[in-house]
Amino acid sequence: MSNEILYLLLPDYAAHEAVYLSEGISCDEQSLKTNPKYVNKVVAPTLEVVCSCGGFRTLPDYSFDTIPDDYAALILIGGFGWSTEIAERVVPIVRKAIGTGKIVGAICGAASFLAKHGFLNNVRHTGNGLEQLKLWGGNNYTNSAMYVHEQAVSDKRIVTANGSAALEFARELLLLLENDIPERIDMYYQFNKQGFTTLFPADN
Repeated sequence: MSNEILYLLLPDYAAHEAVYLSEGISCDEQSLKTNPKYVNKVVAPTLEVVCSCGGFRTLPDYSFDTIPDDYAALILIGGFGWSTEIAERVVPIVRKAIGTGKIVGAICGAASFLAKHGFLNNVRHTGNGLEQLKLWGGNNYTNSAMYVHEQAVSDKRIVTANGSAALEFARELLLLLENDIPERIDMYYQFNKQGFTTLFPADN
């Protein structure tokens, strides 16, 4: 379905990097949305349970072999799997997504993976530091001039972020997806960034 957000998880994925985006898609400040604009779905190498680096076990909706052609965004969640052989099977999935104009998000090691395969060579981007992008990318990474040392960067429908930027990653993607009006997306970001007691100090 064209309103599906696909979260691509490899073994030993970083579960926290999907939290703010997925909750922003499915929930509002009151409860689960009755009619969300988008639906969260999980993609993994197979339809077997995939385990996070923290021990959470997730049952995928799709495998690499059954991933649909029609969806709204492909989100590559970081973790330790991006330096393994299985990650190479993601290359054609990403190539097709970018080629068909899909929104693509990549955080932490997934951003380094994009650099490794030349997917960041025409966009402003960030990641776990320029040196890591160069190390992973080697000769395939030719765009260090457009590296931006920020938590998250959005350009040409590609959003990248470092591993400490799950909230900024979510904000950029929620804005790109037009999941809500910008003011409400910013409210969601500020609430989680600053915290309840900062935004709503006690009356003394």
